[in-house]
Amino acid sequence: MKKIIAMMLALMMVFALCACGGNGETADDDTTTFIMGVDPEYPPFSSIGEDGELSGFDIEVCQAACDLLGWKLEVFGVNWDQKLVQLNSEECDCIWSGMTILDSMKEAGYVISEPYYDNTQVLVVKEGSDIKSSADLAGKVVAVQLGTSGESLLSGDLSDLSATFKDLVTCNSFLVCFTELGGGSVDAVLVDYPVAAAYVEENEGFTILDEKLGAEQYGIAFRSGDQELCDKIQGAVDELVENGTYAEIAAKYPDIANNLIFLNK
Repeated sequence: MKKIIAMMLALMMVFALCACGGNGETADDDTTTFIMGVDPEYPPFSSIGEDGELSGFDIEVCQAACDLLGWKLEVFGVNWDQKLVQLNSEECDCIWSGMTILDSMKEAGYVISEPYYDNTQVLVVKEGSDIKSSADLAGKVVAVQLGTSGESLLSGDLSDLSATFKDLVTCNSFLVCFTELGGGSVDAVLVDYPVAAAYVEENEGFTILDEKLGAEQYGIAFRSGDQELCDKIQGAVDELVENGTYAEIAAKYPDIANNLIFLNK
């Protein structure tokens, strides 16, 4: 009798494990779940709305792509400075949130989608500031977000410029950068143009300098070996472009529409 009970318990455990599903699939309907890694403070590509939900251009496009593929979408807010660590640890399936395509990422083996947005870095200062261009940053305190292309730029191509700063302050988010600027702790913030434009539009007392510092492109990053997953997402996005859905989503975000590569080829 003990052997029979043990066998029954073993079978129950097998059935329970099978019911749990796996590899990104739910138990109920066998639907693939795609986990999108985003910066939760990066409008208009991704941000937390008044309802507490994550939304933005990238998220809307990803949702539409998942709808085409018949997948369930989960949006996961990453620590931007640790985004690749979290991707590698499989906390998410991709990083898709205004992410700059870097040669170093390709060399490290990450699978990168086609570029979809042309971007530049800009400087934001308080209205009335005596800083009119990057040439005026000598002896000033500048803030930049950790893990961004702006930070990489200041340690690379713009290292001669950053060497003239009194101090370079790195913050966990661009919102902290702007808070420091508003409080007078820093004199300028180096940030992606669309993020600067969105912030300045909603907050008085700031201005964007008319100077572009470094050209770059956004793409979607996947783990090494995930070329098939990348191809599926890219194929779905291509279909969204062809059927007009991509343009409909872009129309909600006029500040970035002109720089969206798929709409301006």
